[in-house]
Amino acid sequence: MDNFFTEISLLIIVATALGIIARWLKQPSILAYVLAGVILGPHWLGIIKQPEFIATLSSFGIALLLFLVGLELNLVKLKAIGKPSLYLGIGQVLFTSIIGYIIIRLFGANAIAALYIAVALTFSSTIIIVKLLSEQRSLDSLHGRLAVGMLLVQDFLAILALIILAGFNQANGAALTSAILLTIFKGTVIVVIAYAASRWILPALFSRLARQDELLLLASVSWAFLFSIFASRIGLSLEIGAFLAGLSLAPLPYNLEISGKIKGLRDFFITIFFIVLGSQLVFSAIGGHYAALVILSLFVLIGNPLIVMLILRRMGYRKRTSFLVGLTVAQISEFSLILMALGFRLGHVSATDVSLVTLIGVITITISTYFITHGERLYRWLSPLLSVFELPSKIELTEAKGLTNHVVVFGYHRLGEHIVAALQKIGKSVVVVDFNPVAIKYLESQGIPCLYGDMNDLEIIEKTKINKASLVISTNSHIFDNLRLMQNLKIRGIKVPTYVTADTWHDARDLYAAGASYVIFPHY
Repeated sequence: MDNFFTEISLLIIVATALGIIARWLKQPSILAYVLAGVILGPHWLGIIKQPEFIATLSSFGIALLLFLVGLELNLVKLKAIGKPSLYLGIGQVLFTSIIGYIIIRLFGANAIAALYIAVALTFSSTIIIVKLLSEQRSLDSLHGRLAVGMLLVQDFLAILALIILAGFNQANGAALTSAILLTIFKGTVIVVIAYAASRWILPALFSRLARQDELLLLASVSWAFLFSIFASRIGLSLEIGAFLAGLSLAPLPYNLEISGKIKGLRDFFITIFFIVLGSQLVFSAIGGHYAALVILSLFVLIGNPLIVMLILRRMGYRKRTSFLVGLTVAQISEFSLILMALGFRLGHVSATDVSLVTLIGVITITISTYFITHGERLYRWLSPLLSVFELPSKIELTEAKGLTNHVVVFGYHRLGEHIVAALQKIGKSVVVVDFNPVAIKYLESQGIPCLYGDMNDLEIIEKTKINKASLVISTNSHIFDNLRLMQNLKIRGIKVPTYVTADTWHDARDLYAAGASYVIFPHY
C-alpha cells in the first residue's frame, strides 16, 4: 500500500510540475501529462511498479470524462448545431477516415488496426479548441460557431465509433456481422433503459437529493458507475455506459451543478489516464514506423484542414472562414487516445499502434496550437494561395442604384441583427454585408438589401455605395479587419462616420487612433 501511495504521489507531483512548465510555455497540459508518463514509465525511470492498479484508476477518468460529455451533449445542443456544422462534421469524419484508412493500409497495417487508426485521426479535441477560441474571444465568430458545432458532431460520432468498434470484440470472419448486429441491439436496449430512467425515475430521485450537495455528487457518480458496470456486464464498454448515464441526466435542471462538481474528479483521474498512456509509449517499437508517423502527422496537420476547407467551399463559405475552421481540425483528440486504449484492451490493436497514435497526438496537438493561436497571421500570409477554396460570389446587391444616405452594416450575427432591426424601425435604409451564406439567405427572404462577401473586399465595398452612406457599422471585433476597413476608406477619400467593434480597450485605443468615430464594446 505504501509503495502504491508513493507511486501515485510521484505521478501527481511530476505531472503538476510539468503542467506548470507547459502552462508557462503556453502548451496544452495533455502533453505534460503524457511526458510525465514517459519519464516515470518502465522505459525511463521505471518508477511505476504497479501499472495495473494505476491503469484501473485511469479508467475512472475515462468514465467520468464520457459521463460529462453525455451530461453536456444534450438534445437541445444537438438541435442547435445547425445544418452547416452537421454536414461539415459528418463530411470531415467520413473523408478523413476513408483517406486515412487507405494511407494506413499502404503502410501494411491489417484491416482492423487500420480502421481504428483511421477513425482516431478524424476526431479533434473539443477541450483544446474551445479553450483556444475562448482565449481569442472567437467563440461567437462565424468560424468559431462552425468549429464548435462541428466538434459537437465529432463527439457524438466518437461515441458511436466506440459502440460499433466494441462489437468487434472476439469476432472475426463470418461472426463479425452478427457480432456488430448484436452490439447494436445491446446498444439500443441500454439507450431505451437510459431514456426511461431519464423520463420517469431520475427527475423525482434527484429533486430530493439536490437539497444536499454531497448526496447530489455521490448520486451522480454512483449513477455513472452503475450504468458503466451494467454496460460492461451486457458486453458493451464501460465508456458507453458512462456516456449514456450522463446523457440521461442532461435534461435535469441540476445538470450544470452536477457538471461543476464532477469536473474536479474528472480532471484528476483523466490526468492519470494520460500519464498511463505516456508510460506505455514504446519508442523502440516506432523505430520501423517513422515514415508512417511523419506521413500521418502531416495528414492530420495539413490534410484534415484541406478536407474541411473543400467542404466549406462547396457550402459557399469564404476562404477566410474556411481556413480558420480548417485549422481547428489539425490535431487529434483525447477521444482518439481513448479509442486506441479501448482497441488495445480488446486486443484489436498492438502497443505499437497505440504508441504511434499517441505520438501523432503529441506532434499535432503541439503544432496545431500555434496554428490556431496565429491563425489570422497565417491567413494573411497564405491568402493569395487560398482563392481556390472560395467560390465566386454570385450574389448581387439589388436596388443599388437608389441607395443614398443609407447605413452599411458589416456582420449580421447577433449584434448586427439587433442594429439592423433598430435602424429599420426608425426608417433608415440598410445594406448588410456578411460572409455567412445562411445569414444572406435569411436576409434575402426578409427583403433586406445584402451582399455576400468580406468587409475588406474592395469590390464588395464599392457595391454597397459606401461613398454615399451616412454611417458605416462593423460588428466584426477582429482588430485587423476593422483597421484595414478604415484604411481602405481613408485611401479612397471616403469620409463617413464609422462605428467599429472591439473586445479589449487596447483594441479600442488603436481603433480610435486610426480614426474610428465610435467603438462598440458588446462584452461590457
